[in-house]
Amino acid sequence: MRQIYTYYKKSGYETEVMGASFRNIGQILELAGCNLLTISPELMKQLSESHEPVERKLTPEKAKSADVKWLELDEKKFRYLVNEDAMATEKTAEGIRKFAGDIVKLEKLVASKLS
Repeated sequence: MRQIYTYYKKSGYETEVMGASFRNIGQILELAGCNLLTISPELMKQLSESHEPVERKLTPEKAKSADVKWLELDEKKFRYLVNEDAMATEKTAEGIRKFAGDIVKLEKLVASKLS
């Protein structure tokens, strides 16, 4: 996430970066400053009960001064690089599965409230 945020902000892309699939509040705190974070209710509760100070880790200013190499990518190169990054591949697949499972739960909850 940090690399993605830094690359896009340094490159001047008009986009928002969203972090998801956190396992603990430490991971969330490391991305303080990211445009968007999806945080489970359990982790939100832990954050609200935490007395740990929150320091903004990601800023556009830090990203702009970072030493990041510009990548000339076509789709083939992009897919190759993503496939070479086991964490990116596994986390993307895991995130999609979790979001798909959550939408099924949400649909059932809404249906039960409507009937």
